[in-house]
This record gives sequence, structure tokens and C-alpha cells, in this order.
Amino acid sequence: MAGLVHGAFSLYWALGGEWLLETLGERVVGAFADARWVLVAVFAIKVVGSLGPLWLDRRGLLAHGAWRVVAVLGACVLIVWGGLNTLVRNLVLAGVGQPDGGFDRAAMTGHAWLWDPLFLVWGLALAWGLVRARRGTDPGQWTHRTAYVPPIAQRRRPAPSSNALRAWCRENRIG
Repeated sequence: MAGLVHGAFSLYWALGGEWLLETLGERVVGAFADARWVLVAVFAIKVVGSLGPLWLDRRGLLAHGAWRVVAVLGACVLIVWGGLNTLVRNLVLAGVGQPDGGFDRAAMTGHAWLWDPLFLVWGLALAWGLVRARRGTDPGQWTHRTAYVPPIAQRRRPAPSSNALRAWCRENRIG
């Protein structure tokens, strides 16, 4: 959800929106002033980064393998980036440190209280989802690590016969 909020604002600004633009800082706003279309790509990346892990998990591709490694790295980057920047910017706002040449208070506040905490929340949510994908969704399963059985080694159950299916439907008053 946090990544979708980030993405939504990127698209909003790409389409010419102005609200909360000052919370990015004059340097960032100036860099994209004549190239707001780039924010459409930023929007797409954030949406894929937010919804991609859910899509992969629904298909069983996030519990193991390369996609899991990518997602773990993404969670780590988001947590470290969001956490450290939230901490440092709040320390600056509290007067503990002062950047050389001063700082833009609106941008510092926007990053300390909105944008960087959203990165942190996004990373923590992704990490939590990765734990759930690895261990299963039932907390009762979390006392041990779920063993990975490669698809080729999984036993397939034979399809139920039509007689067994009819009996089951009668028992459950279906049809």
C-alpha cells in the first residue's frame, strides 16, 4: 500500500499536480520541471515494486528462488533507505545536526514525516510478506521452517472418479 501511495503521487505530479510538491524540495522539483513525463516511469516502477511481489506470491514464485532474492534485496533497500533517512532528517529538524548551506524546511519535513517513513513502511510490509510466503500464512506453522519440495518430487493425486465425485456432491447436498 505504501508503494502504491508513492506511485500515485508520482503519477499525480507527472500529470501536472502541485499538491505536496514543496515537500520534495526545490532541487528535486527543479530537476523534473521540464521532464515530468519521467515520473510516469517512476510511477510504473513503484506500482510493479508494490504489486509484483503479491502477483508472484499468488503463483507460488516468491517462497524460493531468484524472485525471492530480488524481493529480499528490495525490502532491505527500502528499510535501510527509509529508516536511515527518517532518522537523520528528524535529527536535523530537531537541531541535532545542520547540513552545510542550510536546508529547505518544507522538504526536510516532507521527507522526515511522509516520504521516507512510507519507504520504511513499504520495506517492512514487503519483509513481513516474505516471511509469510516462506512459512505459510498460518501462524501455527511458524514453529518450524517449511520444507521445500521441488515440483518434480511432489506426488500427484489421481483425479477423483466420477462416482466418488457424485457421492461427495450427494453428501454435501450439492446439485
